[in-house]
Amino acid sequence: MTGIAALSMYDLPEIRKATDAWWQTIAASLRAEGVPDVPSTLDRSRPVSAIWRDPLLVLSQTCGYPLTHEFAHALTAIAVPTYAADGCTPGRYRSAFLVRSDDPAAELDDLRDRRVAANSPDSQSGCNALRAAIAPLSRGGRFFSEVIWSGMHRASIAAVRSGKADVAAVDAVSFALISRHAPDETSGLRVLDWSADAPALPYATRRSIDPVTRARLTAGLVRAAEDPSGADARATLLIDGLSEVDDRDYSPLPEMRKTAERLGYPQLA
Repeated sequence: MTGIAALSMYDLPEIRKATDAWWQTIAASLRAEGVPDVPSTLDRSRPVSAIWRDPLLVLSQTCGYPLTHEFAHALTAIAVPTYAADGCTPGRYRSAFLVRSDDPAAELDDLRDRRVAANSPDSQSGCNALRAAIAPLSRGGRFFSEVIWSGMHRASIAAVRSGKADVAAVDAVSFALISRHAPDETSGLRVLDWSADAPALPYATRRSIDPVTRARLTAGLVRAAEDPSGADARATLLIDGLSEVDDRDYSPLPEMRKTAERLGYPQLA
């Protein structure tokens, strides 16, 4: 039976051709390593929440926060890309705290009692990283006057740019890709500050995978990252390398949440 694959995290419409080409490089490399049931195309027909629970999942990319929380029983990390973007280092990334270019704020504390846009409560880059940065500044569990849940980084950027919100935390890779391929959407914005760094978004497979297939998946991804035929797609997607990881590498993410909770700031507020 053919398996399932999805690369939804950075699948902007403007670069979908590159995402598909990158998958073709990955799929060929996985088959060369003997991975069974590799699909020919990516699944874009369902929400990632359904795909990540699918028992036929071969490969996906996930945010580290769902990996370590809601989907800890379903997913396991196997490899992580390095991205050629500001705020990124090998296998790691940060969130850009974005404000309008003419906003007088000079530091995060200047945003007290103002409005924040965040993509989702289960996002490392959009919520957990920002919560960790704001927790030491909060008072009585509050800091912002309003939290606007936007649903996606692109919508958070739009909210700040339009004046609906005053700040948003956006994944460094998303910010770089949107700035490059839809520059009008990020014009008039600036990076006020960066979050603490964290492991970048991993490639993951179903937790029930057998050890042999897991090893072959990892080897296939490493092979794909070195395949010259995928160089153009990787460049478009800002992928500058790939390394093996496991779930233990993502343990700092729950610790960020727990630290904010200990400081009396369990949620963006």
